[in-house]
Amino acid sequence: MPPIVFVVDRRENGKTLAAVLKARYGLSWANAKRLIENRHVRIGQQVVTEVARRLKVGKHIQLDSGTVEVKGTTPAAPAKPPTAKPKPPKPARAPQPDTDRPETALGVDAIVYSDDAVVVVNKPAGLTTMRHREEAAEFGRGQRFLPKTLADLLPAALGAPTRAVIAVHRIDRDTSGLVVFARTRAAAEHLTGQFRKHTADRRYLALTRGVPKGGRVESVFVLDRGDGRRGTSRDLLTEGGKRAVTQVKVLEPIGPFAAVECRLETGRTHQVRIHLGEAGTPLCGERVYDRPLNGKPLPDRSKAERPMLHAARLGFVHPATGQPVSWDVKPPADFAEVWAALRQRAGDAG
Repeated sequence: MPPIVFVVDRRENGKTLAAVLKARYGLSWANAKRLIENRHVRIGQQVVTEVARRLKVGKHIQLDSGTVEVKGTTPAAPAKPPTAKPKPPKPARAPQPDTDRPETALGVDAIVYSDDAVVVVNKPAGLTTMRHREEAAEFGRGQRFLPKTLADLLPAALGAPTRAVIAVHRIDRDTSGLVVFARTRAAAEHLTGQFRKHTADRRYLALTRGVPKGGRVESVFVLDRGDGRRGTSRDLLTEGGKRAVTQVKVLEPIGPFAAVECRLETGRTHQVRIHLGEAGTPLCGERVYDRPLNGKPLPDRSKAERPMLHAARLGFVHPATGQPVSWDVKPPADFAEVWAALRQRAGDAG
């Protein structure tokens, strides 16, 4: 059977991918989300795994054949006379939470520091930092069917399940490392101000394909560089463009790979991934920003199963004491294993 293809219409413009699939095919939120995350959906020729990806009118959406039921496309078989009294329809079941997907556990050692004002967490890869405000509004009560975020899990881990934490910044779902939450409204406003002014010290450790050129990288980011991906615009005055600055330092060349430190001067979505990818040295394990505009993905022989990016250092002025504080955490086991394997291969080749 051929894949299922449709074109985003005006009514669907700006809506999330999950919302459009739910409305078109009568899916539950959980099933729409599972369909996307299991890599059954493409925009154009690109596999998309972002449930909250906003769609634009005219985009071609393709679903793997057999993943949804398209009503009205197959002629109905001729009706046969009933041979037995039909059974009454079963009452509809209330939707149940998506239990096929195990929740990501938050270990006690994930909490690096906490007090009455802030909590600093070493986020594991695979866990979303927080729910987007727009996504929360769109899913409404359906949020309970979505996997828990770090913001959802933290209150119980802190021993205060009824006291919500306040997110002031985020790191990508597949990125590990340090993130801070506020525990009071006053602390949230103080920290938010620091992140907006880019005074917080944020440093990432990355493993790259190729050895990038060290130094300061500055560009203007747009939501769509021309192929549906975030990226740099050549027009420095483009409408909606945001200045992005990253300081890149090569820590260790490893044959055709490298270990790199990236210090953020700004904090744009996917900033490190985009700047390194556009330089022709994408992250090991990168599957989105690993190609030139309208080009093919660059080869990846690192065997990394996720983008190798770790938020290794976080520093800011404490909102209650006014004193500068900072923390450093080592990368997780999967990152360390890829790093060690690249070193071993470079040594064997040498």
